[in-house]
Amino acid sequence: MTDPRYTKLARLLVEYSTALKKGDRVLLDMIDVPDEFSIELIRAARAAGAIPIVEARHTRLNRELLRETTPEHASLVRDIELSRMRKMEAYIAVRGSANANENADVPSDRMALYSRITRSVLNQRVDKTRWCVLRWPSPSMAQGAGMSTEAFENLYFDVCTMDYRKMARAMVPLEQRLKKADRVRIKGPGTDLTFSIKGIGAQMCKGDRNIPDGEVFSCPVRTSINGRIQFNTPTLYSGTKFENVCLVFKDGRVVNATANNTKRLNTILDTDAGARYTGEFSLGFNPHILNPMCDILFDEKIAGSLHLTPGQAYKQCDNGNRSAVHWDMVLIQRPEWGGGEIWLDGELVRKNGLFLPKDLKPLNPSNLK
Repeated sequence: MTDPRYTKLARLLVEYSTALKKGDRVLLDMIDVPDEFSIELIRAARAAGAIPIVEARHTRLNRELLRETTPEHASLVRDIELSRMRKMEAYIAVRGSANANENADVPSDRMALYSRITRSVLNQRVDKTRWCVLRWPSPSMAQGAGMSTEAFENLYFDVCTMDYRKMARAMVPLEQRLKKADRVRIKGPGTDLTFSIKGIGAQMCKGDRNIPDGEVFSCPVRTSINGRIQFNTPTLYSGTKFENVCLVFKDGRVVNATANNTKRLNTILDTDAGARYTGEFSLGFNPHILNPMCDILFDEKIAGSLHLTPGQAYKQCDNGNRSAVHWDMVLIQRPEWGGGEIWLDGELVRKNGLFLPKDLKPLNPSNLK
């Protein structure tokens, strides 16, 4: 018997997140996902009148392809994937894996080469389709969250099927404030960072791109960041776990970067010229997500968090930075994580993870649950 939560999630992705309609061609990119859920997603897409195309992938096979990828291989993948993506109106990716570190032993230069050559596929998907990406719960995710498999699955479905329409209404004032703002200051333990977001704009993330969701993002003016930021959550990138990442900026560029694996951190930041500049600044506030689990689709939405992103900028809030890297690094500012402050144009708008202005208080956890 099909888990009724599968049906509920599939309908949310089809009817709300991507708003599929009759005749839409949608690519369902299923990576280590149970067939039972893929079937529910196919059925939901067809019920909306859409035409589903399914790609079933496996993380271990992908690792083997990446380990010895070549420019010829990556270019062929790019051409095939780009041709298919251009025929799609929508894209839904569900990514599961029994081992979050499956790519840990893929050489950094191979990962960088593949990312650089295939970047146009991601750009086509992001810029030209209605898309939504989410993880599938696994024992490794439960382990990363410090929870039992059953408890994590319950959390997962609570988070992924919450009332995103209500959250979307509460986001509007924050999006408006960020669109009008110029100077941003971030303060906290080991952190004092300033930059401008003037003229960049802002974008609500309300469950129509990522599930789970719950953030509003902008982007620093490319050369405006100065100061230091100490991230207090672990981050997983290219199969490697990084902790205690500290970045020092001068005129927008990372001039010093340290972590538990400083050498590999700097190797990634040296992928290309844009990797040491930033492509996103965002505030997270999903009330169900409180602690990091080394899964960025969850961690970047942690209640009372922010993330700053070395690398590629999104075209919705574009500072002109281009890179094969897009690495969201998360700082939690709730009291139990050390606290912290967010200032916009001299006004304290969030302290210790809670919004202070009246128009932003609906985004605090007690008002969203």
